[in-house]
Amino acid sequence: MDGSTASDSRDSSHKVIAIAAGEAHTLALTGDGNVYAWGRGTFGRLGTGSEADEHFPVPIDFDFGRRSQQGKLLKFVEIAAGAYHSLALADRFLELGSPDSFTDESEANSRTPLKVSSVKAGGMMSLAIDNLGALWMWGNCPQQSSSSDGEFSLVRSSTPMPVWSFHGHTVVKVACGNEHVVALVSAGETYKGGDLVCYSWGGNNHGQLGLGDTESRLHPEIVEKFNQSSSWAVYAVACGAFHTALLAVDDRSGDTLRSVCWTFGLGENGQLGHGTTRSALLPEPVKGLPHNEFLIIVDCGLFHTSVVSLAGDVWSWGMEKGLGLCPDASFTGTDAGDAISPLLISFDGPSGPKFPGPVQVACGAAHTVLVADDGYKLWSWGRGRSGVLGNGKTFDCFAPTILLWPPQLKDFKEKKFDISTGVKNSKGPELARATEMEKTLSAAMEEMKLLQSKLSVMEKYTSILHGSIFGKPFEERDMPTSLQNSSTFDIAKEWESMLESSDRAKLIRLEMFYRNMLAGIKDKILKKRIQEIVKECVGSSTRGNY
Repeated sequence: MDGSTASDSRDSSHKVIAIAAGEAHTLALTGDGNVYAWGRGTFGRLGTGSEADEHFPVPIDFDFGRRSQQGKLLKFVEIAAGAYHSLALADRFLELGSPDSFTDESEANSRTPLKVSSVKAGGMMSLAIDNLGALWMWGNCPQQSSSSDGEFSLVRSSTPMPVWSFHGHTVVKVACGNEHVVALVSAGETYKGGDLVCYSWGGNNHGQLGLGDTESRLHPEIVEKFNQSSSWAVYAVACGAFHTALLAVDDRSGDTLRSVCWTFGLGENGQLGHGTTRSALLPEPVKGLPHNEFLIIVDCGLFHTSVVSLAGDVWSWGMEKGLGLCPDASFTGTDAGDAISPLLISFDGPSGPKFPGPVQVACGAAHTVLVADDGYKLWSWGRGRSGVLGNGKTFDCFAPTILLWPPQLKDFKEKKFDISTGVKNSKGPELARATEMEKTLSAAMEEMKLLQSKLSVMEKYTSILHGSIFGKPFEERDMPTSLQNSSTFDIAKEWESMLESSDRAKLIRLEMFYRNMLAGIKDKILKKRIQEIVKECVGSSTRGNY
């Protein structure tokens, strides 16, 4: 394959430029401006027109709502996912109403309308930054209600509301959890780079605001560790349900930039990475990350945290070994339990253990998705219910698994719009062929789903059986070499080879498993024999009474 062919095969429609994860769904944005979704479909969060789950990435057909006033097809430039909702920002932007309600109608008409330039979401809250650097919010937002007498509460708003506290400043980045918001705001009126101040407000029951106490705030307050005079320059922020993570560099470190991940808030599942399960009311550096790695991305799940380095390393920590799995997860091996310090997520591939060219990481409630290889490959791990991992399976994965990307579906289905003109393809013969092809594809997809369902059950059974015997879940590398290379399998020979290659600890475990299994079988045989004797005695006694 020559260079031009390889370059052409990696077109923008296959390149993921942004990823977002919600409670149990995932969104991906491609270079050609299309949005894909997969996972749990309840409440319509996938935008597919139904509440059905999707086990593979499917393109979102915005159809009528995607047309601009000029009749051209819109491209999307940013995405965000809350717990049960999704946001997608089009290139022609969403216009907001004027924040100044005291101007007369003629003055308002003469003003240039505000436009959204960035969106974020978390919990049941949505955030937007406009082209002037002002912050807007809607959904369940932290604000004073008319009935709360000045106390903190979450108030539902169905329309965007401006956050007036930052008037005269520029909001550069923002993130939110279930009840709290953290914003990086310019010290002056405009952002000049490196002059960001960290503000937080909202619910603070676990110290997730980083203000040194557990009192909630109705209005933004400065996190003093990252105030205007601090030597730490914050450049990234993420929020979990009740914890916060920041990336910052030390301005005093000289020529070599020292990158540090700071966390605070709820720590009972190790999501702070401090080596303990205690909560933190003030920002503390994560322990266990190498000092010579420059961190480029951070994201938080419900109770876990992940970071990516410029060198291609990925670390996670928190609930269920940083995978974000809930305590009822089926993994019961020796590696089960929460990770209170960062764990390096290894990649089993030609470039392993580092991921090739990592781009972005997104943490859902209990799963993690990584975009790598310059945006052309995706990996996922964690809880797999509802198909949220995008690999066609619905069970948990305890190691990164390749996600089906790019989706094969669009190679078979007739597109509803011509991308260049925005006009529907509706010619008779072409439409008939497309309809027939869609029927064939639909039947094939149904058959494939049935096979995938059967495969998922078999894989789950294999994993449980393998875990019972060997103390760890089944992985592809555990498959015997003879079975990988051919369809024949000599179980006696493979068992002998496995025993020969096992260390003493593994052999002892196998012996214990064998003894327990043998004892269980003998016990069952004895019980069966006792039941038979009892039945015989009862039968003899009954016959003797006649």
